[in-house]
Amino acid sequence: MAQYHESAVYHVTGTAKYIDDINIHPKPLYGFAILSEVAAGEIESIDYSEALKIKGVYAILSAKDIPGKKYIGAVKHDEPVLIEKEIEYKSQAILLIATDTEETFLKAKEKIVVKVKEKEPIIGIEAAKKAGRTLEPTRKIERGNIEEGFAKSDYVIKGTTKSGAQEQWYLETQASIAIPGEGNEMKIYSSTQNPNEVQMLTSEVLGIDAKEVEVEVRRMGGAFGGKETQGAIFAIWAALLAKTTGKPVKVRLERFVDQQITGKRHPFENTYKVGFDKEGRILAADFELNSDGGAYADLSMAILERAMLHAENAYFIPNIRIQANVWLTNLPPNTAFRGFGAPQGIFNIEKIINKISHIIGKDIVDVQSLNFYDEKDRNTTPYGQLVENNHLYIIRDELLKSSNYKERRIQVNEFNSQNKYKKRGIGVTPVKFGISFTTAFLNQAGALVNVYTDGTVLVNHGGTEMGQGLHTKMQKVAAAEFGIETNKVKVNASNTSKVPNASATAASTGSDLNGMAVKNAIDKIKSNIAEAVAEELNETNKDIVTLPEDLVFENNYIYNKKHPELKIDFVKATGITRFRQKSLSSSGYYATPGIHFDRQKGQGTPFFYFAYGMAVSEVEVDLLTGKIDLLRTDILHDVGDSINPDIDKGQIEGAFVQGMGWAILEDNKWTEKGINITPSPDTYKIPAITDIPKDFRVDLLKNVPNPHTIRKSKAVGEPPFVLGLSTWFAVYDALWSITGYNTEPELNFPATNEFVVAEAERLLRANSHQDKAIN
Repeated sequence: MAQYHESAVYHVTGTAKYIDDINIHPKPLYGFAILSEVAAGEIESIDYSEALKIKGVYAILSAKDIPGKKYIGAVKHDEPVLIEKEIEYKSQAILLIATDTEETFLKAKEKIVVKVKEKEPIIGIEAAKKAGRTLEPTRKIERGNIEEGFAKSDYVIKGTTKSGAQEQWYLETQASIAIPGEGNEMKIYSSTQNPNEVQMLTSEVLGIDAKEVEVEVRRMGGAFGGKETQGAIFAIWAALLAKTTGKPVKVRLERFVDQQITGKRHPFENTYKVGFDKEGRILAADFELNSDGGAYADLSMAILERAMLHAENAYFIPNIRIQANVWLTNLPPNTAFRGFGAPQGIFNIEKIINKISHIIGKDIVDVQSLNFYDEKDRNTTPYGQLVENNHLYIIRDELLKSSNYKERRIQVNEFNSQNKYKKRGIGVTPVKFGISFTTAFLNQAGALVNVYTDGTVLVNHGGTEMGQGLHTKMQKVAAAEFGIETNKVKVNASNTSKVPNASATAASTGSDLNGMAVKNAIDKIKSNIAEAVAEELNETNKDIVTLPEDLVFENNYIYNKKHPELKIDFVKATGITRFRQKSLSSSGYYATPGIHFDRQKGQGTPFFYFAYGMAVSEVEVDLLTGKIDLLRTDILHDVGDSINPDIDKGQIEGAFVQGMGWAILEDNKWTEKGINITPSPDTYKIPAITDIPKDFRVDLLKNVPNPHTIRKSKAVGEPPFVLGLSTWFAVYDALWSITGYNTEPELNFPATNEFVVAEAERLLRANSHQDKAIN
């Protein structure tokens, strides 16, 4: 039986309330920004005196008008709210304007004169290297002796991998509403994954106490990491204008502006040197990871760190060195995106594994399996964490059987031998994904649960709903813990006045952390109810003594497990509990145990557990047009004991398709001047219904409960994103076949149609020359 998303009816009927749907005032003001036209330069002068004369302009603010701190940031406060002097990227904010309509803003914009001395921007990692613009000193994780490993290797290969930026492309663009109250009070509705950060940064910029700022999030229309840190600036803009005008102000970006102004997934350029034996077993690896951080720090170091922690993916490498840097460029500060750096690190090792398979002439699955972590002596990561409850081999065996991999591999080879201008390929990608914030203190959550005397329950927790079904899972958790029906439970909007100091809903930890916090609150309430019910039963059934610990909450009743006939329904029990003066409300808290990581040593246990999965994807490539048809994808993924199988399958499907988009469709482009020339859906291609697998088979690994987590479940948001890489490797495999697997394709990432057709042409010519030479 389907288990629907708690807001499904609202979604499909169009009645779900997002930021732009909130009726704050009959005539709210609208907030806009004047943005820089260049990617690097200095502001020489600003004149907005004529714009202030236009009717309907209520305020124009520059950096000097900010009452509190002028710089913000998730980790480092290095990003200006408004430019004071130095311009660091195209579309950086210079002024804020509050107007009655958009038309008024456009009139005012024409009257504003900003004189700028343009400079030559730094665009791309190579340019940043030449300029020496690194964010922090080089990070390193190391194990064993790589030189000894290379000396023992039968083969040593070197190379470079590059992966591109990716736009989060949430359906709801960045949006916030700020409503001034009495005194210094400010109520903010924000499309953010991190209400606490919005609260704290807004209070700092306004120069007021955090207790005066209340931030609420009912839901977001998607986020994918793009609203973990970058939603804050737009809430701050709205709050600054609301404080100045004394009126409610809404800031909502147009898509074209959103894509220009916000950061993307970090582009990476990685170099590698890898040694392996004749069987294909990796003996040594030396990796250098380089990411493009954009203009400011944002979360770049944490993202780089996760890339390092996933640089070996599912494979045990005895001798390994991983070095990494973030480089600063004149682009918007790049930020979180589903996978948080792990996909960039994993792509590197998966390409290496694919190359090894061709060099030694083994099937890719055999090379992967040979290098998998096991539970004997090959079970520790480069950073020293034990790989426990390893399901890689189970997943491999079940998936290869259910996908008919071996038979289809033969069929693909036969197809390719009979077709010159259409080729097929199969890509196989496993994943081992660490679950937890690698910044240890963030692994905590709070909740507030209220039970009412009609037997209904209101749950508040610190997580945010962005369509991923977190509230649905928390509703299910609360109902299961109380032993009542889910329709008796409501999950409230996330609000900083109800649950303070919450971490962002990110790192796939939303259900893990908030679920345990909700359970902690419920356990306290259940203890009170059990005491009251035991007292009631003992008064009405004097022959049998009922202790609170004897009571079970199940099927809308509370009963004595030793004497099931002694029971009271849940609704009646809530009234009894109130009558006996015991609380039906409680806060809850949870902190993940055992998480630590020494960044200086590159050692520790940064993850609470690992999630595992694997995908097999088959494509057909038209070599004359570059068109890629995704014929079939089979996925088997580990989610522990699923809280909601339908939502988990939906997350796996969505993550895969988004990963596929990054791998073969989505190409962000900037000019040498730092201008984004793909800032809208007419120039930036995201997956459509015609791009998804024609045959799409997703299954959950069964009978693998995850110990010590909420209801023995596992996180599912980010790990399956990596499985989208199987589509790139399927295209890669198809192009290999052009020359009979003799010439490696020089395939771009993403493998868009134009790159595929260009590389196919090169390989066809190379193959033609080979044929002539043989003849």
